[in-house]
Amino acid sequence: MIGQRGVNGRAGAGLAAVLLAASLGLSACGGAAASGDGTFVVGHSEPDHLVPANTTSSYSFDVLGGLFDNLMTLTRDGRPVPLAAASVDSDDQRHWTIKVKPGQKFHNGEPVTAQSFADAWNNAAYGPNAYAANSYFAYIEGYDALNPEDENAAPREKTLSGLEAVDATTLEVTLTDPFRQFPLLLTYPAFAPMPKAGLADLKAFEEHPIGNGPYMMSGHWERNRQIKLVPFPGYAGPRKPKNKGVTWKSYSGAETAYTDLRAGRIDVLQTIPAAKVPEAKRVLGDRFLSREMSTMDYLGFPVFDERFADPRLRRAISMVIDRKGINKAVYNGTYRPADSLLPSTIPGHRPNACGEACTYDPAKAKKLFDEAGGFAGTLELYFSNSQPTYEQWMRIVANSIRDNLGVQDIRFREVPASEYFSMLRAREEKGPYRQNWEADYPSPQNYLENMWGSEGNRMGWKNEEFDELIAKGNRAADRAAALKHYHAAEDIAIREMPMIPLWTWAGQGGRSERVGNVTITPFSTGLLATEVTVR
Repeated sequence: MIGQRGVNGRAGAGLAAVLLAASLGLSACGGAAASGDGTFVVGHSEPDHLVPANTTSSYSFDVLGGLFDNLMTLTRDGRPVPLAAASVDSDDQRHWTIKVKPGQKFHNGEPVTAQSFADAWNNAAYGPNAYAANSYFAYIEGYDALNPEDENAAPREKTLSGLEAVDATTLEVTLTDPFRQFPLLLTYPAFAPMPKAGLADLKAFEEHPIGNGPYMMSGHWERNRQIKLVPFPGYAGPRKPKNKGVTWKSYSGAETAYTDLRAGRIDVLQTIPAAKVPEAKRVLGDRFLSREMSTMDYLGFPVFDERFADPRLRRAISMVIDRKGINKAVYNGTYRPADSLLPSTIPGHRPNACGEACTYDPAKAKKLFDEAGGFAGTLELYFSNSQPTYEQWMRIVANSIRDNLGVQDIRFREVPASEYFSMLRAREEKGPYRQNWEADYPSPQNYLENMWGSEGNRMGWKNEEFDELIAKGNRAADRAAALKHYHAAEDIAIREMPMIPLWTWAGQGGRSERVGNVTITPFSTGLLATEVTVR
């Protein structure tokens, strides 16, 4: 995944995280993969930060996942289960009691307590600290007092009123509203604990994080080169490493990383460049690692622009996008054409929920387009320059709109990746734009509320019924009831189509002959480094 995963503020794991994944690059630094010492080397892009709540980058999560144990973790099929917690319970989905397992230690010997989590969360939620994952803590009561609307105003408080460490092993959390997904949220890396020593010197902590997880740092973060982790002797949790360490080696180009994988200079690469996939399948054989992912691409509309206000026009554009054809032409047939607003990896995905609206049908599309009154003026299509495939499929989409809907004046707006999201946040786009989302945690709510909810979506789309259905799903006492509401909300978004689902990414990685038992999940946990065996 990539740098700034946030898309819409509060739970934005999705967007930039994907952009970097797409442009994964490296400058091959360091020597060959370790041999005979029980360690292995993984190629990835350079992290941005290693303070858990100050990043939404999947490359940072790669490292943090070994250094820290969150209260909850995900099973391979995406279910939340306790990790550092003994239990996470609530009777009303708003008031939560968390029991922290006793006897846990940070890598410096400091005990892990309920206060370790409270201190870390308060530090992350405090607005002036400007942490990347600050908005993930908005679910907790008292967040607004730490984050005044006026950015020039001082916060009224320094700690969350809805957070109390009752004793060494008990954390009481009060949310602003009932939220059944809270245990899933606790799997997100931003909710890791922090030792007092780390909070006392965050600059030093950034270079040498002190976690509570199965691995600890070996030396400092070697910027733009590598980060070495070795097993923590005092680890008492369930994720004891099956190897003697992992080195996360930084690259600035995907091709270079792939070349090093082929040459045996690294042992694992989670993302092989799309253009190299046919070759990789042939060369690597059973060492080619394919997997489902939770990343989806979308085409959003600026519905605040009256030219895009008619849902029939938006549906018409969706129906002239040949998803299967683009998948074959651009992605070698490896991506999965969208049939829902959610990827199939998310519990609650409904096959063919999108139905006709996501089916290539130029004749029906032209009828809808004409009924909507057509489109006058220049149609501008926006995408970032972080991946050559974005321009490739945008050109195919443009040709189809031109040929089937008769819109002749179409222009491309290729925006530098560093400016793309700020442009969308400022709503400066004047036409359809590429967007994506990768799950912060596997729940329909994580996609639907953050991408389509009236508060903060990119499109300027507002639908009170949609918002209320999401709120009902969040408050629901059981999964079946929650899904009923989420599905009803999804149906509204499909009917209105303010954002078109396109396809789900395919995970395409590889391993060397030196390592086995390599599992890469579709969630923020990514590579299960502790499970890797070394020959």
